[in-house]
Amino acid sequence: MSPAADLARNQSSLRDRAVAKLTPTTRTDLSRSNTSQAMAVLFQLASSPDTAHDALALLHELQVHQVELELQAEELRQAHVELESALFRQTDRVERAPVGYLTIDATTTLQDINLTGARLLGATANDLVGRRLVSFLTTTHADKLQTLLDRARDGLSPETCQLSLVPAGREARDVYASADRASTPGQFLLVLMAAA
Repeated sequence: MSPAADLARNQSSLRDRAVAKLTPTTRTDLSRSNTSQAMAVLFQLASSPDTAHDALALLHELQVHQVELELQAEELRQAHVELESALFRQTDRVERAPVGYLTIDATTTLQDINLTGARLLGATANDLVGRRLVSFLTTTHADKLQTLLDRARDGLSPETCQLSLVPAGREARDVYASADRASTPGQFLLVLMAAA
């Protein structure tokens, strides 16, 4: 089904639900209106026997529209809660993953890094963002990383290579690395996993 058909079906369903929520009491309850001008027009229409029916029909339409808006607002609130929950779960999953997830640009400058990645590099994420990953590698291993990035840039399937990280003030640590293009142009996703 096309998106336009889905939208039309959803709006029709929303209208049906709004009409169903209206009770005889809410259909005649004018205290919910907050626009005095609209009320004046309705009063004028209702005052004349010739237009009283039109006034009631208009009032009903306004109330249906108000209920539709309330239902939409509730659906939006629910969707917001669900999205926040999904975002929290996904963020927690990435942050607590047993592998390092890094986002780097073409110059290997760290844009983002999870906790495991920061541990592998021997610093906090805040201290690492903005630093170049090649500063933690020997020249040979920097060339290997560049080869991974070139493959990712060319759209080739990711390969894994072994790199030797040299965190400041620590012994070298071997990791397996794999890279792919990120959704942001010019950036790469890099996965680092400690070698056994």
